[in-house]
Amino acid sequence: MIYFDSAATSFQKPASVAAAMWEALASMSSPGRGGYPAAARAADTAFQCRTELADMFGLENPEQVVFTLNATHALNIAIKSLVPPGGKAVVSGYEHNAVTRPLEALKAKISVAAAPLFEPEAVTAAFARLITPDTHAVICSHVSNVFGFIQPVEEIAKLCRSRGVPFIIDASQSAGTLPLNMKALGAAFAAMPGHKGLYGPQGTGVLLCGEEIATRTLLEGGTGSRSIQQQMPDFLPDRLEAGTLNMPGIAGLLAGIRYVHRGGIDKILDHEKHLAKLTIQGLEGLPNLRIYASPALRNQAGVLSLTARGLDVETIGSALAERGIAVRAGIQCAPYAHRTAGTLETGTVRISFSDFNTTEEVARLLRAIRGVLGRSF
Repeated sequence: MIYFDSAATSFQKPASVAAAMWEALASMSSPGRGGYPAAARAADTAFQCRTELADMFGLENPEQVVFTLNATHALNIAIKSLVPPGGKAVVSGYEHNAVTRPLEALKAKISVAAAPLFEPEAVTAAFARLITPDTHAVICSHVSNVFGFIQPVEEIAKLCRSRGVPFIIDASQSAGTLPLNMKALGAAFAAMPGHKGLYGPQGTGVLLCGEEIATRTLLEGGTGSRSIQQQMPDFLPDRLEAGTLNMPGIAGLLAGIRYVHRGGIDKILDHEKHLAKLTIQGLEGLPNLRIYASPALRNQAGVLSLTARGLDVETIGSALAERGIAVRAGIQCAPYAHRTAGTLETGTVRISFSDFNTTEEVARLLRAIRGVLGRSF
């Protein structure tokens, strides 16, 4: 299988990730649950992972790094810590259901800062019009999971700071490929999965918490600390980490983070964009095909979407799967993004790259797409 669905999950992982997970299974129990060596090794690994995440994302205190099940879990904590039932939130036009469904569950008043694809200035202007003093939170995806559009989180953060409104960043598609500094941005929270650009395993996620930000628990239970009291601890990360931590996952995530650190996020992004450019060049000029890309991939990460007039995107996705190529066709859990871009009725075929994809794989992808389109028209 040739895998071009890394915006969902980076299927190919560094060998060190699996090795770290096996070692954790063989040598670690649960952190904070005892003073014996297996518990101590778990505590040390969890602390190392928090420390390296704090260094990567500009947090001074590793205790501001909370482990979650995934980015959705992290976003739910962030949103429900800031937005009360019936409260007001301003979101970008490119949000994932991991943002919009929690807001709908809260019956929040949602204002959408919709703007054309790949126009960051228009995004900033839209947020500037909608953020008011009674806004409980502003939420923005750093990179659109459908189109790869890099949104201007620095400018949005500046707006939020000037107006005293908390800012939540969904870094699901940017963590590991774009810099993000929590202290410089002054963000309340940033959420990310471990299993995408950080090359960790599924079942891992991270919530980065700003300084002195009040948090609301989604789960209550054992933490290994303050066990005699019946309320959750009032300090991080324990307050938000009820139950036993996923130590094999955290060990694998630590190995993935170290892989990204060694490779360099700039080089990884450059590689993904190089493959995306090769894909665009190979498909340009094909009849009935539309590629959603900015000139020279400006303001865009290594994610492409395409549609073919007269051909259902699911049909294209299935035909590519028959040829051994994995892509994502449909709405990609992001109806807001498709509505904003004008593709809600059709969806798109999404092609997303990772550090493990090659130019040879792109060449095979191009041949397969040409074959699918040629057979259909």
